[in-house]
Amino acid sequence: MASSLGTLRTVFPRTARRSVALVAGAALILGACNNGDSAPDALVPIPGEAASDGREAATDVTPTSAAATTSDATTAPATTPAPATDASTSTTTTTIPPTTSTAATTSTTTSSTTTTTTTVPELDVFAPECVYEVASGDSLGAITDSYDDETITVTNVRAENDIEGETIYPGQLVDICVDNGLDDVTGSERERNAAVVATEEQSSIQAQQTKLNELFAGLGIRELLVDGISGPVTRQRLCAARLGLGLPVTLTDMAPGSDEEKTLMAADGLQLPFTTALNSNRWILIDRTCQIMFAGTGGERLDFVFPTSTGEEGFETRDQDRSRVFRYDPALDNGGWHDSTTYPVEIDNPLNGNMYKPLYFDGGQAIHGANNVPTSPQSKGCARLRPEDQDALVSWLGLADVDGPSWSEDRINVTVNVQGEYPD
Repeated sequence: MASSLGTLRTVFPRTARRSVALVAGAALILGACNNGDSAPDALVPIPGEAASDGREAATDVTPTSAAATTSDATTAPATTPAPATDASTSTTTTTIPPTTSTAATTSTTTSSTTTTTTTVPELDVFAPECVYEVASGDSLGAITDSYDDETITVTNVRAENDIEGETIYPGQLVDICVDNGLDDVTGSERERNAAVVATEEQSSIQAQQTKLNELFAGLGIRELLVDGISGPVTRQRLCAARLGLGLPVTLTDMAPGSDEEKTLMAADGLQLPFTTALNSNRWILIDRTCQIMFAGTGGERLDFVFPTSTGEEGFETRDQDRSRVFRYDPALDNGGWHDSTTYPVEIDNPLNGNMYKPLYFDGGQAIHGANNVPTSPQSKGCARLRPEDQDALVSWLGLADVDGPSWSEDRINVTVNVQGEYPD
């Protein structure tokens, strides 16, 4: 406290000190009169000592000039003059840090924070925002997981960058903007991302397979496996759907988003194929392109759709336009299997089946059951069906109870049309 008072003294010139002293003395006298306490030591607290009445003594008494009316009890000025070595000639000012009065109940600490910003130079590539530079320790999985984009997968990024396997190298530039038609490192155009296309195709094929199962439900043909893989069986069913929807008949895949796919997905049922077969009361239509057989009643109803295998090259199933089935042989003495003396082999063969309950047309060609019914033409002129499909066809014709060969066209009462060409 002494140093504080001493410091304050040096702020004022000598002529001002007397005024300060008089003012201070007057304040003390007035305080004594107004207090009404007769104990002098209670009137003027001694700095650093407790008051005799138990009250906390002031820790700092600061004289004020006549011009000053208030003082800051909690924060000292930023600069306070130091005592002069020669009061008559000079005044020295010393800068000291701010202090906090013991009368204050809260102290404030000021901290300093330093932020360092590192600027990474932009990659010298066509589209920097689409290119990632591999760092040491990176993996394709870690890179792709760092992006919130479902198209940025390990499979897609590998295809986009022609990366074989999982190996990448520090400094390698990886194009992560998948399937945008550009090489984002060089800016050159590129084909569609093969992995993305494959995913789209798989999703589309699954949708097509599901729709095909809906359209062919109840027509005797087995359901397709909905696996997103377009194999011979799926293509055969697509071909049959085209035939039943009036579309160009082919065995090709159905392109995602194509007009024919839209027609397929919008269909609520199959139409009757537009052929002369519809002029018969009961008809069978064999299409060699699709390797498929339709059977129906007049122009009113489609009853069955079965996969078939027609005659191979050199033994083709001949064109037919409403040829009547003239003979049915149930082969009861051999469990329905008729031993052909010529085709497919001379003796009964469970694999090729010989002929199961054959229906003959055109002088000797037949529709018959067989244990081997591929999706391509492999018979010797006949049209093969699975044995269970042949049973369904025979029952539809009302021949299930026939106890021997029948040569009655009227009794059998069905015509056969054969059309189309199997692609080379």
